[in-house]
Amino acid sequence: MKYIDIDFNNKTILITGATGFIGSNLCFYFQENFSEAKIIALDCFRSGETFSNGNLKSFGHFKNLIGFKGTVISGDINDKEILLNLENEYKFDYIFHQAAISDTTVSEQDLMVKTNVNAYEDLLKLAIKHKANMIYASSAATYGDASSPQTVGNESPNNVYGFSKLMMDNITYSYLKKGLDISIVGLRYFNVYGPKEFFKNKTASTVVQFAHQLLKGNAPKLFEGSDKILRDFIYIEDVIQANIKACSPKKSGIYNVGTGKARSFQDIADILQKELGTSFQTEYIPNPYIGQYQFHTEANVQASKEELGFEARFELEDGIKAYIPEIKRLFEQEVK
Repeated sequence: MKYIDIDFNNKTILITGATGFIGSNLCFYFQENFSEAKIIALDCFRSGETFSNGNLKSFGHFKNLIGFKGTVISGDINDKEILLNLENEYKFDYIFHQAAISDTTVSEQDLMVKTNVNAYEDLLKLAIKHKANMIYASSAATYGDASSPQTVGNESPNNVYGFSKLMMDNITYSYLKKGLDISIVGLRYFNVYGPKEFFKNKTASTVVQFAHQLLKGNAPKLFEGSDKILRDFIYIEDVIQANIKACSPKKSGIYNVGTGKARSFQDIADILQKELGTSFQTEYIPNPYIGQYQFHTEANVQASKEELGFEARFELEDGIKAYIPEIKRLFEQEVK
């Protein structure tokens, strides 16, 4: 589906974080719908390096781009030489900035801010020089424990990741005051799930993690009180829709990308059991993230509808059903 009337053929598009979850889906969206688009896929790929929490510093994986025919560049967005080369060697029409440290449990505040905040401003300056519309990943983590529905302007991040995304948004607002020739849109993703998230490991959605527990013959493990932990879960295809519609906004700014409907983790487990034909008794475990955890998220999407023309098409049941074939493929090829 093309979502808007822009013809991206013969346009040069930079996608950062291109071997990650959303970045790789964007690469294939353009490849499949606009065969003449020139896609530059930038990613630092994964290595064995880890943060102090034991998680990988980069979740990007080459398997997410198998079949991709565009240009792939291995590089870190913190590397100013890489950015200078991009500035000199290409003339971008659109920049989709998805690269980030997205692990909310990372405690290295200095690296989080350097990567998420400072590198974003460097890329934004590149976009301005090239007169390229900028679409970037913000996050619902900016809201912290703010009451639902979460609304732009009512932020209270409770971890450094959410703080870093809010600082990115503040940079956006400051640049928009300058009356630029480009549009800048920050998209606050809520809980995204769907194909190509598997290599995020422990930070992949509960949808794929629960499903693989079930396929292994194990009961789903949920935090205690999961029937009361509500999140706005949004399917990857709707996130791609939002990114494409953000290429031509009525107004630049920061917008929520969610369904506008809160659902529980218990709902996910129940829908998966139905789709996979299992009937295990759910196991409940203590929540170790009290104080760093959002217990209720629900996007206020009114502005997203009005200014982007965005509205989620997938209910949780629809998204999980569409995801099941890929979940089963991953289980057979990557998990077993």
